[in-house]
Amino acid sequence: MKKKILVTGADGFIGSHLTETLVRQGYDVRAFVYYNSFNSWGWLDQSSAEIKSSLDVFSGDIRDPYGVKEAMKGCTHVLNLAALIAIPYSYHSPATYVDTNVTGTLNVVQAAKELCVEKVVHTSTSEVYGTALYVPIDEEHPLQGQSPYSASKIGADQMALSFYRSFDTPVSIIRPFNTYGPRQSARAVIPTIISQLASGKTNIKLGAVSPTRDFNYVKDTVNGFISVMNATSSIGEVINIGSNYEVSIGETAQMIADIMGVDLTIETDEQRLRPEKSEVERLWAENKKAKELLGWEPQYGGKEGFRRGLEETIEWFTNPKNLSQYKADVYNI
Repeated sequence: MKKKILVTGADGFIGSHLTETLVRQGYDVRAFVYYNSFNSWGWLDQSSAEIKSSLDVFSGDIRDPYGVKEAMKGCTHVLNLAALIAIPYSYHSPATYVDTNVTGTLNVVQAAKELCVEKVVHTSTSEVYGTALYVPIDEEHPLQGQSPYSASKIGADQMALSFYRSFDTPVSIIRPFNTYGPRQSARAVIPTIISQLASGKTNIKLGAVSPTRDFNYVKDTVNGFISVMNATSSIGEVINIGSNYEVSIGETAQMIADIMGVDLTIETDEQRLRPEKSEVERLWAENKKAKELLGWEPQYGGKEGFRRGLEETIEWFTNPKNLSQYKADVYNI
């Protein structure tokens, strides 16, 4: 039987790229987008007419169990990307993260159990590891909730895995490290840097620049989702998707400035700093399990691959039509 794929969070950054790629690869895709009175499909509004005409769009709210189950009817596979992900906003409104991330995940796996869905791929995050206790970080690394966001994702991951262990619900956990690329929110550091520089600023505002990250280009993340979905060996497993390349925020800013041909000065903006014990100081992915179980490898790995990914991201953001959708002079939490 042909796969019918439900993508929750299809209107978001990674979700829209994933949805488009699935359609191009010939899958039958239902896109779950967040209901709003503008009938906006988020980033899918900017997809080609060919993509949009191929989509089965369902508007709803991941927090609504009835709507989630309705959206999942007739689907063989569910890729669950619907989540609140901004760390600063989780300090402001933590209860919304529990409702969306934990309860939303419960709604997905409960419906999957009742509908006998073939596979649920649930989206985790490298933030669940907190500051690395050892590197590179493998899937056995302890989980540390250093923000309400990361705590909610730990809860969501465990909820999903509990259904695998309790009811044999076929759940896989994909754990992407810091994904970047076209369409990403300016609350994330790479779009923050690019959008400020592209707007003519050379003295840009950032938070801490010493923490390191393992940045994963969105095309690699999308390929990771599809690989997890198609691999029977991924059921019941947690799998890192990361480049296995560590770089600091400061070095990243300098690389972006070099590509854009500008001289850069960084000003520390106090409101962009995380509380001291909440800052994740170091992330560096071990991706051996993904290679062994899925045959997945990053195409944008290492310093050279990171630079290529940044070049593609900068090309998109510096298009005036795309840049006009960002408020480079406003801090976006």
